[in-house]
Formats: sequence, C-alpha cells, structure tokens
Amino acid sequence: MDIFSLIPSFGNIVFTLGAFVLALSIIVTVHEYGHYIVGRWSGIHAEVFSVGFGPVLLSREDQYGTKWQIAALPFGGYVRFLGDSNAASGKKGGAIDEMDAETRRHSMHGAPLWARTATVAAGPLFNFALSIIVFGALALVRGVAVEPPTVGAMEQLPPVPMERAELRAGDTILALNGTPTPDYTSFYDAVDAMPADAQAVYKVRRDGVEAEALGPYPFPPIVSSIQPQSAAMQVGLEEGDVVLAIDGVAIRSFRQLQDYVMASDGAALELSVWRDGETLSLTLTPRRMDVPKTEGGFETRWLIGMTGGLAFAPETRMPGPIEALNYGVEQLTFIARSSLSGLYHMVTGAISSCNLSGPLGIAESSGAAASQGVDSFIWFIAMLSTAVGLLNLFPIPVLDGGHLVFFAYEAVTGRPPSDKALRLLMAAGFALLMGLMVFALTNDIVCP
Repeated sequence: MDIFSLIPSFGNIVFTLGAFVLALSIIVTVHEYGHYIVGRWSGIHAEVFSVGFGPVLLSREDQYGTKWQIAALPFGGYVRFLGDSNAASGKKGGAIDEMDAETRRHSMHGAPLWARTATVAAGPLFNFALSIIVFGALALVRGVAVEPPTVGAMEQLPPVPMERAELRAGDTILALNGTPTPDYTSFYDAVDAMPADAQAVYKVRRDGVEAEALGPYPFPPIVSSIQPQSAAMQVGLEEGDVVLAIDGVAIRSFRQLQDYVMASDGAALELSVWRDGETLSLTLTPRRMDVPKTEGGFETRWLIGMTGGLAFAPETRMPGPIEALNYGVEQLTFIARSSLSGLYHMVTGAISSCNLSGPLGIAESSGAAASQGVDSFIWFIAMLSTAVGLLNLFPIPVLDGGHLVFFAYEAVTGRPPSDKALRLLMAAGFALLMGLMVFALTNDIVCP
C-alpha cells in the first residue's frame, strides 16, 4: 500500500485522521471507564483518568479525588490507580510498603485479589458490552426482515419490462419458481437452486389474493455495500450501481459476477455499470483476499470488495430488546471467532500475514467507514471495540490478559510473582508488543 493512498477520494488525510481519532477515543474511553468504575466499586482509588498521552490540555478533579484529563496525543489512554508507578499499573516500589493498612487497601497492589481481577477484566468486558449494545441498537434502528419474505420496496434496476413489471411493494412471497418460501432460509435455498439465467416466477399474496408475478432475478448484480480499502472503492463504485457486463460479457446475477471475478485470476476487468439511468465504464483489478468461512477456517478468493443484495428491500419489523441483544452477541461472537481463527492461520502460514493491519490500515478503514455514512462508522467502531477487547485479553505482560495471568498465578500459589520476575516479564511483554506494532505498521506500507 502506497502511503499516499491514505488520502482517499472523499476528502483528505485530515478527515481520515479525524475519523480514526474519534473511533479510537470512544473505544479507549469505554475500555478505561470499565477499569475505573469497577475499581471504584471494589474500593480501589483512581488518581488519574486520561484520554490520550503526553502534555495535559484540559483537566478537572472530581469529588472522589480523581483527576480527569485530556492529553495532547489522542492515541490511547489510561487509568492510574493509587500505588501505580505508570499507566501499565506497575508497582510503585517502596511507596506501597509505606502506606498504612487502610490506604494500602485502596491501592491497586494492596487490594484483595478479587478486586484487582475484577478491575483489570472490566476493561475488555466493557469493550465487548459496547459492541453488543451498538450491534443491538443498529438492529433496532434498521429492523429485521419480516417472514415470509415481503417486498418493502423495489430496488432501482435497469429497465427490463418482462422482468420487473409484476412484482410490487407489499407483495408477500409464498414461493419462488415453484419452491415454497416460508422464510428467508428457504428463499435463499430456492435462489441457489435456480440457474443464473433463469426467469424468476414469484407466487405472491397481494391484497389477500394469491397470484403469480414475474420479477427480476432475486440477486441481481447490484452493489449493496462497498468494503473499505477495496478495488471497488478505489474506482468509485457506489451503492445502488448495477453491473451490466464484465469484459463485454452480459451479467444478469450477482452469482455470475462472483464467478467471473474468481476466474479472472487477478487480471484487470472492464465493468459496464448502470447508475441512475446512465451507463459508465470502470476498470478495476480484483485483489486476492483470505475470507473466513461460515463453518470455520479461511479460503483464498479474488474479490473486488462489493457485496450484493436482493432485487427488493425487504419489509422490516422492529425486534424486541432481547432479540436485538441476541443479535449483538451473535455479531460479537462471529467477529471474535473470525479474528482468532485468522490469527491462528497467519501463525501457521495458512494465510498471508498481510491480513494483520497496523495503525495506518486501521486509520484508512476508519475514514472509509465514516465516508459511507453514520451507520457504517458506528458499525466499524463496534467491530474495532471487539478487536481491542480481544487483543487486551491476550496473555501478554503489559496487557490486561498478562495481569490476569499474574493474578491466576497468585491465586494458585498464594503469592504474587516476585518484583524481579514482574520487571523482566513486563519488559519482555513490552518488547513483544512493540515488535508486533512494527510488524503491523510494515504491513500497512508494504502489503498491497
């Protein structure tokens, strides 16, 4: 990736950096607030709550004696508890030993094991809670599809009278080409069974009367969304575009488009695209990507970075709060499982290490998500919050997961690791973390 590609088509680097800082600040604040509030509830005093590092720009002290501050470098944050020597909760040497028993109880290192464990674990857990709440809230706002499949509105497609004259908004789809469709699972199965060039005949219920209606292929080659840092975004494809042909070959379904891209083996493609009644010509080059499979693992595919959608916008209903939260948990679980699987496959060499993005790649993704609208940016924040929470649980000294390993050792042996061992382990953990950061940053610059 050329570093100048960080200046995207929708604006300039200031927009990208601003989106990145905003996303990171929200995630860090939630993470650190988890540490702070659970620490306060468990009797551990927080001396400083900082958003950012370096020189302090704004600060105030609250009624609990905690200094809340915003610092000049907005790329992280920390909570410094009583008795901490640094932002990573290092022990402040002899200062702990000089405290009286009551004061020591309110320090991080003098608090009971349960209080320290809960306080440290709270940061990642608050990140996960943020993700679940955001995913659930988006489900409430967007709604969930009504079943049986019901047409909310027809998408704008190129005029082909024989294919779109009869299916209408409000139609409840009872069957597709003779296959009953009581829910979207059976509807998608019916689409999979159709030849890509088959005529779509819908059995519908309209105004209480059952009838047959001709309509467009259920999954036309329409652009439903554009992925950040993709070939589709680079050449300016937009949501709502319809791909008419690739290299002069007519495309009628999204499945045909996928097959053609896969067979391209990375060669440049000439796309004929219909947009608001006009036909455009675009040239893009598919990129080789490692994609998580539903059943687990990864597969390598050639992709252009767009997702398809139905020929109609489904009618939706508002889910209940429990249903929305369940959806949030499902999204969190999928992202966490895919992230861990991806890391495992990178370590074993099954997929490219270029799948690991560093700060430049994340910044570019932040700006790209923000450029696609508020919904997309909020979704990105929730996804990144999951990743941050997961990363912090890794058993690496300096990270929360490393501290939890130390606490587990203390629970088993009845004593914490020695100060010398802690210093060595923390130094090793810091070196490992810096090495990973340099590696990821190199990926941002070197990987295509």
